[in-house]
Amino acid sequence: MRELSGRVAVVTGAGGGIGRALASRLAAEGMALMLADVDPGPLAETASEVEAATGVTVLTQVTDVSDAAAVRHLADRSFGELGAVHVLCNNAGVFQGGRMWTREPEDFAWLLGVNLWGTLHGIHAFVPRMIEQDTEGHILNTVSVAGLFAAPLSGGYSVSKYAALAASQSLAQDLLLAGSRLRVTALCPGGVRTDINRSERVRPENLLVAERTEDERLSADIIDGLVDKGIDPAEVAGAAVAAIREERFLVLTHPRYADGLRDQTEALLSGGLPDLPVYE
Repeated sequence: MRELSGRVAVVTGAGGGIGRALASRLAAEGMALMLADVDPGPLAETASEVEAATGVTVLTQVTDVSDAAAVRHLADRSFGELGAVHVLCNNAGVFQGGRMWTREPEDFAWLLGVNLWGTLHGIHAFVPRMIEQDTEGHILNTVSVAGLFAAPLSGGYSVSKYAALAASQSLAQDLLLAGSRLRVTALCPGGVRTDINRSERVRPENLLVAERTEDERLSADIIDGLVDKGIDPAEVAGAAVAAIREERFLVLTHPRYADGLRDQTEALLSGGLPDLPVYE
């Protein structure tokens, strides 16, 4: 999809981090935007910044992507008020760590609800109507390098992201077999300077757990370090837009991950457990 100017993009998780960077970059390309986030304050800030900088049309919708009805409403407004959707960025995501055997069902429910079901709800609500448009289009799913390399102290997150990667690949293959003009990108960033280490602030009250376990606190310290030394979200957004134009399926934000994938594949083919990944 080479031409972005004059087209329409939808970005979830647009209140900050990669979502805000995607909104800014897509607006700079001349795209009208529908921005969504579960937190209304940061969402409004993103919209104001983008409108002031570019002057493009920006609509917003407070949306919990784990809620299918809310995502359908987002799609209805997007197509109804903007006339079409050409780029869908299923970007909303949350993090929570800890060992697999200490995680409560509420932890998995939250992670899967946002990271996996948020993507599935986006596919279900938007893709059929994007196909019917019979125009070029693109679905960008923000997966994570954790969808490629499972790691200790983040098993629930990895489970949700591995599933999101599988959903992205299956979607891409389904579209290809159907002869659709839509393409798919699985964006797999590593450490990025975002607020994902502060995900707890948007965790629903009905899924709260009383207190953090020791392993969860250790995981939080690790993710804090990765975020602090992470790359600029604008760099990730730039790679994402390039992938949309080049119709590239997999985007790795750190060069060492390509070597990590080769090493992991060799270990698995030999029947061994892959080495711990080197996250950046």
